[in-house]
Amino acid sequence: MDHQPPPFFKRGPAPLAQLSFYTMLSLALLFVDSRFQTLELLRQGISFFTHPLQQAAHAPVEFLQNSAGYFSSLSRLEDENARLKRAQLVNAETILRTRQLEAENERLRKLLDVRERQKVSGQVAQVIYAARDPFSRRVIVDKGLQDKLSAGQPVVDDAGVVGQVTRVFPFVAEITLITDKDQAIPVQILRTGQRSVVFGLGDGQLDLRFLPASADVQNGDTLVTSGLDGVFPRGLPVAKVVHIERDTSYSFARIHCAPLAWVEHFGEVMILDPREVMPVPEELKAPEAAKALKRPTTKRRLKRD
Repeated sequence: MDHQPPPFFKRGPAPLAQLSFYTMLSLALLFVDSRFQTLELLRQGISFFTHPLQQAAHAPVEFLQNSAGYFSSLSRLEDENARLKRAQLVNAETILRTRQLEAENERLRKLLDVRERQKVSGQVAQVIYAARDPFSRRVIVDKGLQDKLSAGQPVVDDAGVVGQVTRVFPFVAEITLITDKDQAIPVQILRTGQRSVVFGLGDGQLDLRFLPASADVQNGDTLVTSGLDGVFPRGLPVAKVVHIERDTSYSFARIHCAPLAWVEHFGEVMILDPREVMPVPEELKAPEAAKALKRPTTKRRLKRD
């Protein structure tokens, strides 16, 4: 009788079987999360515990930045202060004239009963770092659910539109930049007023689509938000046309644009409050009722004929 010594270690499933099992499990989780967003609550819970670790890892960088600002030259600050005072004196006349024109414009608006533009408000947020995904254009800011942020809020800076809030966590929020390949904003050409949609290309540039090859578009034209999406206020600067490709074999022109905002640079941004959506009229909510009201009129016209 052949006796074999017992193995020293108990072997489990084969490595190839384990690899196949975990691969299928990962693919199933990715599919379920992309279709049904089932792991969003789990992400927020993990973010709640990992946020202190991220803050601790970022603390040395903040300490070095604050130290460099603290030990800046005092003479440089004095020179800058003196330069600003001289600039203020030089521009004093222009500022006073601008205030006078604003007051006159306000009186004319009231006299002509012209409704003022919608005033926007928001809160300033600091960009902490960029998202880990190299194929997307997203950044993380230091505002979250505790600051009453919600997905969909527009984000701007001092030059134009930066992007839109797409994900909110307890302490931070994710902003998708307008240059991301999945981002689109309704715009209009400031010079002609023609409306279109601008799409991100994922490489820091934008693409103005759905304009015919014979459209009146020129290099240097400024694109502003049209406000038709109900998200971005009307008239915010978005991009500038830099290159136009016209081909008679295609119905639409290929128009490349460059964003006006500093979307690829870190700094401070302004997160605007959500816009109030106008209520939908009752006749638009029930199109079938409107059609039913029009049908008797058509029959009467046929009888008369």
